[in-house]
Amino acid sequence: MNDNGVEITTGGPDAGLDERLSKELDAFNQAATPGHEQSEFTVRITDADGALVAGLSGWSWGDRAGIGMTWVREDSRGGGWGGRLLAAAEAEARRRGCASILVSSFTFQAPAFYARHGYVETARVPGFPGGHEDVYFLKRL
Repeated sequence: MNDNGVEITTGGPDAGLDERLSKELDAFNQAATPGHEQSEFTVRITDADGALVAGLSGWSWGDRAGIGMTWVREDSRGGGWGGRLLAAAEAEARRRGCASILVSSFTFQAPAFYARHGYVETARVPGFPGGHEDVYFLKRL
């Protein structure tokens, strides 16, 4: 689509665009909330060979924290690694002065896992493929 020299395009994954959007939105959010720093964090668990066993990525913004992604290698699931990831993320959030941490999980992923670890369901969004829902959780720290 072209209107007075402006072009709108669609496409597949675009790491450069994602990076730019993240930078621009972070700057906009920071300007709207002065004095409340945004910062990412990660938790990594590796085995004796240095291979990734489990990982978590998250963020903090002022006194709130969130978990973006949590993953445990299939052969290590059920070994308590997920709980250790959460404990480390919660400790980092507390260290940063956060009062709560939030996460979402599709119903085919791990909502029961988060509930077992003290996360309280706050919302559900239905209508995802296969009849699934996106479940939102919050845990007070």
